[in-house]
Amino acid sequence: MTEEPSDPPPSLLPYDGWFEEAQRQVALRALAFAAEHGLPGAHHFYLTFRTDYPGVLIPSRLSAQYPEEMTIVLQHQFWDLKIDEDEVVTVGLSFSGIPATLIIPSGAIIGFADPHVRFGLRMQPRAFEDEDMLVEDEVESEIEDAPVVPEVSETPQVVSLDAFRRRSPPKE
Repeated sequence: MTEEPSDPPPSLLPYDGWFEEAQRQVALRALAFAAEHGLPGAHHFYLTFRTDYPGVLIPSRLSAQYPEEMTIVLQHQFWDLKIDEDEVVTVGLSFSGIPATLIIPSGAIIGFADPHVRFGLRMQPRAFEDEDMLVEDEVESEIEDAPVVPEVSETPQVVSLDAFRRRSPPKE
């Protein structure tokens, strides 16, 4: 007779929550490293976050385009990457040639990847319970007061790289 496997008993310890937070800490440590030292070698990050999470501040045109979730790439053209003591990520990026500052509470992060080494994490957004975690109104007004740059056409533009390619000398 073989015994059928039974389900494990329910845990009295919150392992799932601990694991989620440990994953989030790995992502934050990688971001903090990049903020302090830059990205080494060919490392680059994909950061996926909930745009509808309390405290996330992104330009309204991006909110309209990505009402729930957005993935950004931190590789060559980003600036002012910071992680503050409240685990809020701030980074400057350009979207269609328009610079923007994104403010992302760590609880909004749901994905982190470094494709160079095939490393990736998926997590749930942190449960939001604390009103004090909201970003101050001053920060929101700073974003709204940022210089307005005219919208660029949403039509993709193709740029030929032929002018930048190294040409071989003509054959005689």
